[in-house]
Amino acid sequence: MEIITIVLIAAALILGVIAGFFIAGSKLNASATKEKENMLKEVEVKAEATKQEKILQAKEKFLQLKSEHEKTVQEKNTHIAQHENKIKQKEGELNKKLEDLNRKNKEAEELKNQANQQIEVYKHRTEDIEKSHRKQVEMLEKISGMKAEDAKTQLVESIKGEAKTQAMAYVKDIMDEAKLTANKEAKKIVIQTIQRVATEAAIENSISVFHIEGDETKGRIIGREGRNIRALEAATGVEIIVDDTPDAITLSCFDSIRREICRLALHQLVTDGRIHPARIEEVVEKTKKMLEEEIIETGKRTCIDLGIHGLHPELIRMVGRMKYRSSYGQNLLQHSREVANLCAIMASEMGLNPKVAKRAGLLHDIGKVPDEEPELPHALLGMKLAEKFKEKPEVCNAIGAHHDEIEMTSLYSPIIQVCDAISGARPGARREIAEQYMKRLKDLEALAQSYDGVEKTYAIQAGRELRVIVSSDKVNDGRAEQLAFEISQRIQTEMTYPGQVKVTVIREVRATGYAK
Repeated sequence: MEIITIVLIAAALILGVIAGFFIAGSKLNASATKEKENMLKEVEVKAEATKQEKILQAKEKFLQLKSEHEKTVQEKNTHIAQHENKIKQKEGELNKKLEDLNRKNKEAEELKNQANQQIEVYKHRTEDIEKSHRKQVEMLEKISGMKAEDAKTQLVESIKGEAKTQAMAYVKDIMDEAKLTANKEAKKIVIQTIQRVATEAAIENSISVFHIEGDETKGRIIGREGRNIRALEAATGVEIIVDDTPDAITLSCFDSIRREICRLALHQLVTDGRIHPARIEEVVEKTKKMLEEEIIETGKRTCIDLGIHGLHPELIRMVGRMKYRSSYGQNLLQHSREVANLCAIMASEMGLNPKVAKRAGLLHDIGKVPDEEPELPHALLGMKLAEKFKEKPEVCNAIGAHHDEIEMTSLYSPIIQVCDAISGARPGARREIAEQYMKRLKDLEALAQSYDGVEKTYAIQAGRELRVIVSSDKVNDGRAEQLAFEISQRIQTEMTYPGQVKVTVIREVRATGYAK
């Protein structure tokens, strides 16, 4: 019974606990539901507030965008209105111009009509004048017994002869006046120029002599069956002449640079003692490079000596190459230096820029030393080279015009031409082959002898002067002046000569009487 009682009590306790849990759970559910409802209300209130705030922001943004759009539209309308006003203004101007043009066209049409009327009047008057002129000519022909064409021919011939005589007299007066005014100053400038410049006369030819010691060295240079000489000739392009001349070998070549390369290479080979084809080619190549450096150094030293700056490196190299080039036996570099100094002095005397004149004088013959040999006169080739390397226009013109291949456009051009003639014509500067010299003198005399009235001709002062003796009964004083001018012009255009040639025409009347 006690066990049953205990069980019942335990069951009652369990049931009470379970009932208590159920009662507490129901109370918790009620409170949770109430809190949930409160939270939902708060969320709804916040959402409504957020909604109202977003609506307000959207309205503000809309109003802002609307105002900006209205402002942009207003600006565009203003811009369009301005353009319309400009267009209307231009349209008004165009209409005004069109009205002016129409008015001018009307005036031009009226002037044209007036001109046509005047032309018609002039035509009628011209016809009347021509008719009266023809009548007068016919009357004159009847009176004179000569046709108008014959009279015109005689008149033209008489006027032509008179004009020719007057022209020669006028030319003589001008030349005499020019001589009086310019001869003294010109002589002063030329004499001062020549006095300030002195260079030694250098004579270059196409042969160099290489001196050796003994026939043993000569045999080593020749090599087995001449292979060393053949290798050296092939490498340098120089003809090597080995003859019975003791202790000497002759090097023959028209190109002085190749001849100098051969001479230097031979000197190095003989000094070293090793002479064979492979060594010859190696030494020749080294000598070429060494000589090229020496050429550049010579050009730089020349420019420094003359005070010429800013010259292109290629032009400096060409100036150096002038050392190994000669013209009529005159060393080209010495000639160019001499011309440069002469030009600077003469330009200073005339109030021109001496630096420009010196630059043109140094470069005036660079067309003689190009790397290639184009078919152009050296003056034009030199001008093209100077233009290629950006020299001044007056320098380029002076180079191209110093032999009258092109027209002179600056005052420096005649200075270069004159100084070139002075340098080439001074005694000892150049040499000529005897046959060429004699032929030039004979050609001078024959040219003057071809004119009517010439009795004798004499070329004197090494061809610098030509004396022409004419017959006094065939040539008068005016014709003598004209003859001197014509002969000088023919010499200038048909012959080649250094310096200048003076032509003197001599006319004299001799009266001879005999006392018996």
